[in-house]
Amino acid sequence: MKFLDLAKVYIRSGGGGGGSVSFRREKYIEYGGPDGGDGGSGGNVFIEVVEGLNTLIDFRYQQHFFAKNGQPGMGKQRTGRDGADIVLRVPAGTEVLEEDQETLIADLDEVGQRICIAKGGNGGFGNLHFKSATNQAPRRANPGQEGVERTIWLRLKLIADVGLLGLPNAGKSTFLAATSNARPKIADYPFTTLVPNLGVVGVDGAEFVVADIPGLIEGASEGRGLGDTFLGHVERCAALLHLVDGTAEDVVADYHTIITELENYGGELALKPRITVLNKVDAIEPGELAEKRAALGAVAGNLMEMSGVAGTGVTEVLRGLRARVDANQKAARDALEEPEQWRP
Repeated sequence: MKFLDLAKVYIRSGGGGGGSVSFRREKYIEYGGPDGGDGGSGGNVFIEVVEGLNTLIDFRYQQHFFAKNGQPGMGKQRTGRDGADIVLRVPAGTEVLEEDQETLIADLDEVGQRICIAKGGNGGFGNLHFKSATNQAPRRANPGQEGVERTIWLRLKLIADVGLLGLPNAGKSTFLAATSNARPKIADYPFTTLVPNLGVVGVDGAEFVVADIPGLIEGASEGRGLGDTFLGHVERCAALLHLVDGTAEDVVADYHTIITELENYGGELALKPRITVLNKVDAIEPGELAEKRAALGAVAGNLMEMSGVAGTGVTEVLRGLRARVDANQKAARDALEEPEQWRP
């Protein structure tokens, strides 16, 4: 299945059916009076979060979604049938945006969430509604209300507990493959990862979800390489794992490259809890490793070491990530349990 995280969709709710102008005509009934029924309401357009989806690929092949119109009213006080609703099914983590791609309509991050994005038009009144003591034979009826037509954007931000960051070939996909059942593409050339990957990682009996995104390069915020488009998939993460390639000539420069791109991206991404790991330590001579450890530790602070291929230090890194994920979940629970302050 191909990965798609942005889709433009055209939607239209159903229009209401028109009211009926009708009079009761039966044998031996001289003054039957009006009996025109109301029109049916138009169908609504809903967006619903469902399980089993992790991409918006369905909206590549169909971009137009129109709900059914309501049926007009009929004689004998018969109301028209309501138009059928239409439901757009999306994965958890989908944002609904206006046509300008900036105004947020809804952020759907839980399975089962459902919103009405376009309400169907009301059906028109038949002439029976306009009957009165002074107007006993009304010959007017209301037309149905028109439906709502609009263009929206669907943007998917994957929901994961930990996000992987690093330059191309920093070992992110190798780490994900070594710690989970995910099988991302791994090769000895840059930009092997072209789309985000998710993996469920376990340590000490606990599990959490890790997201691997394509590598960043200097100038990604300006569109170089694959740009910073995929950074949105780690915005929801509780912690970030920054992998630095230990075999690179200047590990400090590589570290600053990623941090600069995070800051240029904006928002709270650069402020999220972050673990910096010097990766591929099994391929470095001891003397060179000590120099790079000291240089990177001076700018990154708390530094860990790991080799995704050999498995050295992987468990310690996973435990550090789990501690940050648990702390974030505890803070979220405390925020929900904290009573609101009384206000006059």
